[in-house]
Amino acid sequence: MPPDIITYAIPGFVLLMLLEIIVTIYEKKDLYEPKDAVSSISMGLGNVFIGLFTKTIILGIYYAVYQFRLFTLGYAWWVWVLCLFADDFTYYWFHRSSHTIRFFWASHVIHHSSEKYNLATALRQNWTGNLTGTFLFWLWMPLMGFHPIMVMSMQAISLLYQFWIHTELIHRLPAPIEFIFNTPSHHRVHHGSDIDYLDRNHGGILIIWDRLFGTFTQEKYRPVYGLTTNIKTFNPLRIASHEWIAIWNDVRTAGSIRNALHYIFDSPGWSSDGSRKTTRQLRKEQLLNTSGEK
Repeated sequence: MPPDIITYAIPGFVLLMLLEIIVTIYEKKDLYEPKDAVSSISMGLGNVFIGLFTKTIILGIYYAVYQFRLFTLGYAWWVWVLCLFADDFTYYWFHRSSHTIRFFWASHVIHHSSEKYNLATALRQNWTGNLTGTFLFWLWMPLMGFHPIMVMSMQAISLLYQFWIHTELIHRLPAPIEFIFNTPSHHRVHHGSDIDYLDRNHGGILIIWDRLFGTFTQEKYRPVYGLTTNIKTFNPLRIASHEWIAIWNDVRTAGSIRNALHYIFDSPGWSSDGSRKTTRQLRKEQLLNTSGEK
């Protein structure tokens, strides 16, 4: 197994959270809700525990694919740089898919379920992602010749990077950094439930993919965090399972196989009777309302 970077980083996470809480209290900012923070930390611990089992299986699958690699890239410094770009590119499409395909959203929604935005929110990780095959997005990397240990190490580095951008205490960084890298400002947009911000800024370490593929939005105002319909619970089990239960209920009452498949694999918010709206439908509705006002 690759070194467990995330586990080793836990003391650092705790210290930075404590520092953020101290600054929050000093500046009298309402950035933390104790029960919410405990829920986020519980979700993170659950993710680490489940990962002890699932990551071993995933590594084995990556090794199996690596046996059929097209190239043997080795471990030179430039391979690590190439691996960073390859991993981040893959993460972008995985992350974007997690917002546009409900089956993947059912796991990812956990990370967006907090109505607060702070370093504790970064720890609010899902319990079902690895079990539902999200690792398959990365299979092309060992096939191309990136060693499985390198692939999983880079995934951990990306996750480690994304911890510090979950804060409202850092506003804007120098323009060149904001242009290339994912920053607190860009990621605040990603966590916003405002229609302008929905399904934007999917990058991991780099924001260049969003700029290239048309999903970048600049932070214009403070986001309203959480979901378009918040779940109003601090219970980790409910947080982890609420969307899977919702999918099951929709499928049971779908009325046809076609509708059932839409409920599973279409965009979050899709409904056969139009009672709920996808992001695209919400934006179209907003545009029509804006045009009507003029």
